[in-house]
Amino acid sequence: MNLDDTIVAIATPPGRGGIGVVRLAGPDARAIAAPMLRLKHELEPGRAIFGELIDTRQKGTSTRIDEVVVTFFQKPHSYTTDDVVEISAHGSPVVLQHIVELALAAGARLAEPGEFTMRAFLKGRLDLTQAEAVRDLIDSQTLFQAKVAAQQLEGALSNRLKPIKQRLVDLIAVLEAGIDFAEDDISIAPDAVILDGIAEVRTPLEALAATFAYGKIVHEGLTLAIVGRPNVGKSSLFNRLVESERAIVTAQPGTTRDLVSETVAIGGIPLKLVDTAGIRKALDEAESIGIKKSIEAFSDADLVLVVLDASDLPSDEDRDLLRQVEGRPAIVVANKCDLTSFRPPLHSDVLHSEAPDASAAHPDRSAAHPVNPYVPSSSSSLPQSSVNLRVLRGSSFLRQSSVNPCESSSSSFSLAPNPGSTASRLQIVATSALTGAGIPELRAAILQKVGGERSPQLESGLLTNARHRKLIDDSLTALAAAAHAVDAHVPHEMLLMDLYSALRPLDQITGATTTDDILNLIFGKFCIGK
Repeated sequence: MNLDDTIVAIATPPGRGGIGVVRLAGPDARAIAAPMLRLKHELEPGRAIFGELIDTRQKGTSTRIDEVVVTFFQKPHSYTTDDVVEISAHGSPVVLQHIVELALAAGARLAEPGEFTMRAFLKGRLDLTQAEAVRDLIDSQTLFQAKVAAQQLEGALSNRLKPIKQRLVDLIAVLEAGIDFAEDDISIAPDAVILDGIAEVRTPLEALAATFAYGKIVHEGLTLAIVGRPNVGKSSLFNRLVESERAIVTAQPGTTRDLVSETVAIGGIPLKLVDTAGIRKALDEAESIGIKKSIEAFSDADLVLVVLDASDLPSDEDRDLLRQVEGRPAIVVANKCDLTSFRPPLHSDVLHSEAPDASAAHPDRSAAHPVNPYVPSSSSSLPQSSVNLRVLRGSSFLRQSSVNPCESSSSSFSLAPNPGSTASRLQIVATSALTGAGIPELRAAILQKVGGERSPQLESGLLTNARHRKLIDDSLTALAAAAHAVDAHVPHEMLLMDLYSALRPLDQITGATTTDDILNLIFGKFCIGK
């Protein structure tokens, strides 16, 4: 790639719009732009000049094509550090393409994808993490994503890596000095000092690597599947979360036959919500296909909302779904809490394959009238100490509570897994898709499940890129090998090989050392005009 020629490209998205921008960068940018422009004033660095775009293809004529605003950025004070001219015209594809054709005819070259940013990188204006942040900022779907990308563009990750890399370089320098100048009585660092030096590099690198789990979610988003049996309010809940009537809702069970998806932002995290067909024994071929797709969406989802009907007894389908989400990121939603005085179950009797036997705890109550685990029971007034825990696990005794979650500011509870299960407790949130009660609490529960203990605050130098994570892991592997070499009393010449192996990936993150293939892969994903 020739960095000394002048390149041109349309810098705004394809299509029609109020304004379109054509960008020229290179030593001849100003000279190439001048003949096609009739300006009221000469171009001056950092000033926008009003003028006219004229057609110069026919000698002796200068037909006006459009009114334009032209901005000149003089090197090195430009995006690419070259002379840059940006011509803002009306956003007609015909006009913008005409400007490009005039520039090409005058000696410019059509820019490659990402070439403007690659020039900024190769000429030292940006490091590689900042260049990648440009693409992330352009691709951001939420304001939070844009803020994280803007931090990276300002050099947040590079600044976080800089002191870590310096500690590693200092350690390498100490060992190199001990080897090169041994005859000059330069003391060789003892093993304990070397191990401390390695630990000072490993600890912050491990902390940085740990940010990738959340950073990847911020960067890529998640898929959330809403599952449950028919008519529990999945589509109504979906519509509440997307804040529009996106899915069809009727009183007839099995209305949803196909997957309905929509991307929303919750706490700045892009979530692809997928409304699924009710899971039950299919009544016809179309429903069977829909249920199959629901199961596939359920399996592929990063997070699952299992929707239950708080006004009805748990069914076999409910219990089966709850068993399947044990050990997976999931939230149980007890919907239709406006139809009953909902109470969270003390134990997850809904997880059992058999319907709870109320008569075991209530001899005077017929088994033909089972107790709904979501509805208050008179037995809930009994002190817990007087109730046999084994019976509790198989019955529908409930925690004593005088608060209706549909009317409460908080409707999150914990639903324990099957007795003896090692799965984490399932969170249960009471909602009413009809009234909107519990929806803010559900959003908060989703955000907490996505981000763990993190709050949606900006963390400086967050790892959001898989390439960066791979290189950090490579560096940590080399540091672990170096620590092992110290314990094994390996000669320092060999130890240095591991330390240099730890340094190279850190250089590759910022682009201090990288290959042309990697650069082409990174910048090839950019748009042409960037």
